[in-house]
Order: sequence, then structure tokens, then C-alpha cells
Amino acid sequence: MAPRPVWKGYLKLSLVTCAVELSGATTAAEKVSFRTLNRKTGNAVRRQYLDQSSGKPVAKKDEVRGYEVEKDDFLLIEDEDIENVQIESSHTLNLESFVAKADVDPIYIEKPYYLTPGDKVSEEAFAVIRQALENRKMAGLARIVLYQRERPCLIEPFGKGMLLTTLRYNDTIRTADEAYEKQDKIKIDPDLLDLAMRVIEKKKGKFEPSTFEDRYEKAVLDFIKSKKKSGKKAPIRKDDDEEQPSNVINLFDALKKSLASGDKKKRDDGKGGDGEPAPKKPASKSSPARRPPGKGKS
Repeated sequence: MAPRPVWKGYLKLSLVTCAVELSGATTAAEKVSFRTLNRKTGNAVRRQYLDQSSGKPVAKKDEVRGYEVEKDDFLLIEDEDIENVQIESSHTLNLESFVAKADVDPIYIEKPYYLTPGDKVSEEAFAVIRQALENRKMAGLARIVLYQRERPCLIEPFGKGMLLTTLRYNDTIRTADEAYEKQDKIKIDPDLLDLAMRVIEKKKGKFEPSTFEDRYEKAVLDFIKSKKKSGKKAPIRKDDDEEQPSNVINLFDALKKSLASGDKKKRDDGKGGDGEPAPKKPASKSSPARRPPGKGKS
């Protein structure tokens, strides 16, 4: 079943316009969900708004949005008031400029949506715009009002249609310097770097999202089944066999073991796990000193 459109409007390239529909490319539906219950009765409970002054419940029909203009002084905003606020991006995706997708910093990428023709009449114009973008290997920048907020967005060819990705505003992005300010500049030993690169090369593969599995969700389901079967409090599931990570004491040895892991047989010919001669161990002065975890710089 085709997803229900979350937005309908027009796609515009200069003087060319066509009707389009936007639908979610992802789903927020959870496989495991919980309801809040009354512990004493076992019955499900529901949330209810209470009047702040009287403490009495407020009926659904009496709920209305309010904007605080002064302390405890609110301006009532009706649904139709919001609907009457219209700007160009409320109904039109105007392709204002074009960029290479690789030029868009991943930190600005927010949420993807599928963009498709809104009717049969619009299919030809939609296909022309899509193919022009693909031939030029470009993505269009536009703006869209979605969920009562204008968002910048990126539009690019995707399969038979196009993908619209909402972008974050620059003032919502924290600079990397804030996160890395306590990080010292490290002089990297070339032998250690070579080993790390060889570990990466050995584990190189293809991006296969179908292999991703929510193992935590599975653990929760196993716990629920166990508790249902026992009829009482079930023990918390733990992976006892899984080693807890700790600080590396000797980086060179850890990288060598990482490179050798997965080999079916030991090699006694002085070669590494990938068949190439292993690099010589750095001199003692450049080797990390053995010290208890948590001491010194990591």
C-alpha cells in the first residue's frame, strides 16, 4: 500500500511547474511498545489536561492553543488561524539553486521523504526535472512548510522519483570545536597507523542495511516471553559471554591481534593475517607504556 501523502503542492523549476506529493521515507512505528497501567487495577490509564487554576479536567472541545504575550496573558490561536498563514513554501517547492550532493555537510541532513508526481498531467514535467538533475549530477535547494515550520530542503533523483531531505538550520548546529576542545593533538606513530589501516582493509565490505537488526529489541522481547512464561519477575537478560571493553594497555599488540583475528590457522612464517610481512614493532621509546587503564592520556 502506497504511503499516505504528508504534503501536497507544486514543484517549480523557473517557469515549469508540476503537482507533487510528499510521503515519508521512514517509519517511526515501534515493534515493541508499552502502555501505562494502574498498578492496583491493571487497567490502562489515559492522560487528561487539567485547568491550571481550578484543577478540573478540560474537555477536548475546549482545548485551544495560546501564545503568551505577557506573563500569564495569552492570545488564543485557533486551528483556522494557523491554516490561514500561507507563504510560497506552504504550497510550492521552488528550486532556487543547485549544488552537488557531496557538498552538503552530513551534519545538516535531517529527514528523508519520497517526492512523486501529484497527478497524470504532471508526470512529464516531473520526469524532465528529475532527469535533468540526474544528468547534471546535481541536487536542488528549496524550502517547504512542513508541520507548521518552514524547513530548507534538498531535492535529488532517487529511483523512479525524487528524494526530498529536510535540512537543519545553521543556527541549530553546534560547532565541532565545542565537542573537541578538550582533545589534544596526537603525534601518530606510522607503524601503528599502518596496522590500523590494514585492519580496516581486512574488514572492508559493502553497505547492506538489510543485515541490520535491533538486538536490544530482541533482548526485550525475549525478556517479555520469559516473564510471561514464568508468571513472575524474570531475570534480566545479560550477554555473559561478551567481554566488556576496557582501555587499551598496549596499542601495538591490540592492533596485531585485531589483524590476526579471524584467521583459521596460525602463521609461523613471520607474515601478518593478510599474507603481507608484519611491520616491525616500534622501539621501546615509541611503544605505549604499560599502565593501568584510566591513567594518562588515551
